[in-house]
Amino acid sequence: MKIGVFIPIGNNGWLISESSPQYMPTFSLNKQVTLTAERYGLDFVLSMIKLRGFGGKTEFWDHNLESFTLMAGLAAVTTRIKLFATCATLVIPPAIAARMASTIDSISDGRFGLNLITGWQKPEYSQMGLWPGDEYFGSRYEYVAEYVQILRELWATGHSDHRGKFFQMTDCRLSPRPQANMKIICAGQSDAGMAFSARYADYNFCFGKGVNTPTAFAPTAAKLIEANAATGRHVTSYVLFMIIADETDQAARAKWEHYKAGTDQQAVAWLVEQSAVDKTSGKDTNVRQMVDPVSVVNINMGTLVGSYETVARLLDEVATVPGAEGVLLTFDDFIKGVEDFGARIQPLMKTRQSLLNTVEVA
Repeated sequence: MKIGVFIPIGNNGWLISESSPQYMPTFSLNKQVTLTAERYGLDFVLSMIKLRGFGGKTEFWDHNLESFTLMAGLAAVTTRIKLFATCATLVIPPAIAARMASTIDSISDGRFGLNLITGWQKPEYSQMGLWPGDEYFGSRYEYVAEYVQILRELWATGHSDHRGKFFQMTDCRLSPRPQANMKIICAGQSDAGMAFSARYADYNFCFGKGVNTPTAFAPTAAKLIEANAATGRHVTSYVLFMIIADETDQAARAKWEHYKAGTDQQAVAWLVEQSAVDKTSGKDTNVRQMVDPVSVVNINMGTLVGSYETVARLLDEVATVPGAEGVLLTFDDFIKGVEDFGARIQPLMKTRQSLLNTVEVA
């Protein structure tokens, strides 16, 4: 099973809590996390893009680095691990995104890929005068479908004359082209999102569900398999989980309860308000899952809480779900969390033994 880290490009990572670790995003922090992940043989890191946060007492995600720039810096200081930036398709023209990706492909010697997002939080874009109107919610996957077609054309041939509803290319050129086959990620969970992933993406990220229920995402993975059948392609699922681990189950559970008790209700209220703006997308979209009250403190992502042994066992269970190729992990404390994962959890995972036999940890 492949392992990736959703690196902390925004302040405080993925915990909307006054009682969780509080920190600002820096290149130094993300460099340390990424180099630790590489040292332990993890497969990739991915950075999101956030252009406006949720506010509240913790100023949640009000402080963010930029994804392409960050990954270019990390490409220059790493040698093996794969790197994925996130592209906000509403603010970066596809020809520019294609060129930036080709540049980081050169810096990384072919280790770069791209996560495409359509955009769901209106104030991120309206603050810059770039929101196309609320009707965009209903056509956003048509928009990004044209976007990705232009990317693929430019990367493959160096040329695009795409003429569509949203984009018109006129003898658009790209050189140099990427040396490696550029992989594309999508995180769509709605019917339209799944159809897009099955047609255009290489991997689809989905949310894990609940606490210590590692296979609860199985219906989502099955939905992607069904969508693949319509396109004849093989697109696999990567599942997002937060890891909260400690020496014992009791100690890890105590940390989890402490974080929940400190939930920043003001920031959560902003999240709930913004999630209600989209009246078009289905109830199964990512943003709908984010506001589920079960564990909104970490945006309701699947959470694995327990001892190092417990977490290793739960992660091995993920691999039993058909269509699941790997996981994307976040941590309450990224520096300690990635180190503990590499040193204490990964060696106990049956699904990582083949890698451990080939990777020598420095």
